Amino acid sequence: MPLEFPYEIAPPDPPEVVTDKAEYIEQWLSDHEARIPTEASSAPSSNVHLHKYIPKSRNYRRELIALSETCVNDCLPLLDCGDAFDTLKPALVPSKSDKASSGEAQHVRQELVDILSGHASLMIPEGSDRLGGKGFAPWSLRYSGHQFGVWAGQLGDGRAISILATPHPSDPDTTYEVQLKGAGRTPFSRSADGLAVLRSSIREYLCSEAMHALGIPTTRSLALVYLPEMPVIRERLERACVTTRVAETFIRIGNFEALSPPSRAMFFFGGGQQHANYEALRILGEWTVKRIFKLDNVSLDAGDAWGKELVLEVARRNARMVAAWQAYGFMHGVINTDNVSIAGLTIDYGPYAFMDVFDPCHICNHSDEEGRYAYNKQPNMILYACRALLDALAPLIGAEIALGHKAVQRGWADNVNDETISEWRAAGIKEVGSTMNQIIESTCASEYGMALRRRLALRRVDPSDQRTIFQPLLDMMENHRLDFHGTFRKLALFRPNILRGDDGSSATALEGFIAELLKGTPEPERLDTGKATEEWLAWLETYASRIESEKIGGEWGEDFDESRERAALSANPRFVLRQWLLEEVIKKVEDDPATGKHVLAKVMQMACSPFKPWGREGDTPDNELSEEEREERRYCGLGERRMLGFQCSCS
Repeated sequence: MPLEFPYEIAPPDPPEVVTDKAEYIEQWLSDHEARIPTEASSAPSSNVHLHKYIPKSRNYRRELIALSETCVNDCLPLLDCGDAFDTLKPALVPSKSDKASSGEAQHVRQELVDILSGHASLMIPEGSDRLGGKGFAPWSLRYSGHQFGVWAGQLGDGRAISILATPHPSDPDTTYEVQLKGAGRTPFSRSADGLAVLRSSIREYLCSEAMHALGIPTTRSLALVYLPEMPVIRERLERACVTTRVAETFIRIGNFEALSPPSRAMFFFGGGQQHANYEALRILGEWTVKRIFKLDNVSLDAGDAWGKELVLEVARRNARMVAAWQAYGFMHGVINTDNVSIAGLTIDYGPYAFMDVFDPCHICNHSDEEGRYAYNKQPNMILYACRALLDALAPLIGAEIALGHKAVQRGWADNVNDETISEWRAAGIKEVGSTMNQIIESTCASEYGMALRRRLALRRVDPSDQRTIFQPLLDMMENHRLDFHGTFRKLALFRPNILRGDDGSSATALEGFIAELLKGTPEPERLDTGKATEEWLAWLETYASRIESEKIGGEWGEDFDESRERAALSANPRFVLRQWLLEEVIKKVEDDPATGKHVLAKVMQMACSPFKPWGREGDTPDNELSEEEREERRYCGLGERRMLGFQCSCS
């Protein structure tokens, strides 16, 4: 339940003497929990009818300020949103002419808001004839983890509450979990309030869908419900907001660490770390293999060993994810092991950033004083997290080896002494460690190379590309302080005939192209234009030869130049979710949610279609654009110099 914490429990009204304070507090909490059954407006299409429960004494204002159409379409296509999208028309220059809708549509929207704000809950009571009498209620998960390289002990979902798991209607084997972030305290909140602020909620909401649009594995974002009457104290007094996110699973490496903590673990913050529970480790692992990964090479029914395959699958998925991060200049900021998904999904968007001026050592999190999670260290941090997973599963893997590479059974670690556990752990690490390292290294290198070839419109794999094309390009961006994404977008228009002059192009066209590339620096006064031009000429010669080798090979068909240009423009975003833009959008919503929500909707629309030529990309003068198009063009820009390299906090 989203409430200020510590709770402000009011005295009785009218006043009376409270003889049992504990009972009074329990009753106050009960009155604020969603415990009163009420019928939903329409029954879901499945056979499992969840009951809606509402609280007796809690009724804060709840405002839907964002709803992701892409997430609804992809993950929850049967979700009835009422008139929600009619109230969230995208516009950077919004008007206040919201269209009136029917009472029924408004009612459905309000019911959605009640659920997604944490005001109401969907449950089935225990003993019901549905779900075999087991009941159904929202849940949070326990996990532990290493934070900034230090074992932190037990942590858990301190402000995340999963409210629903539902199969996709066109693929019943795929189940989506719906989770609220910032809807109040959970059993793992410790001394925290379990709330999230509007600022951080907007950042996560936009980035989740932006990452998906770029083809980077990620959790998805569904909605934002603003709680304007709910104050939250962070660096300053802010207002609360609940984010709804969706994923096939929210299981993290830290969930495994909680059940099998490191041997001789010491920690100085966190707390409450429980002893190892190896039976729970087996159950969680089998669930992951069967329900999440659905591995073809493992049959649990046949008793196949699965521990090693689970670790290697997590390694592969996360290697693919971090390769995409590097290729698109994304920096996560807090790659603690409890922030790494076993499914290889980008999760927990905190102080993230997309690269502006290319700096391989950039640190986006101002709390990361040592640069542990800097851009160029992200692949190593994923390796570190996978090693933590291996350490957690190593005793089980060692036991499987002792059983002749067969799966462990119920009670496999009962009455086993610490010495045997240590022997199994060592055997498991020895069995998997080097293979896992190799898989991460090779997968990351291969996926990164493929992503950069897509960005440079190259289809044939050439082992020399990293040395002759990719690294020299990145070095020029760094040395001349060029915008990372802007440079790639401009290179999409490069054709070898500009260099060769074989279609009547003159040296002036080539000089103009290079001059346009060099406009990507925010500090032209520091640029050695002559040296930079020479370097670009040399690199473009190499790039042109590499492009023409594919023309000879026939990889692109007859309309070679046009096909390459289309491919490059569809791989290099025109719109990037930059820090300056996020800060501006956040301020607009904070200052006036009624108009700010329309700006937020438009930015989400641009983030979900990042390759479109927003703002009539090209040479059209600003005075020939509509007001909306001028704002689109501005939102595709590098922004003010003072915001480049802007760092955020974890809150």
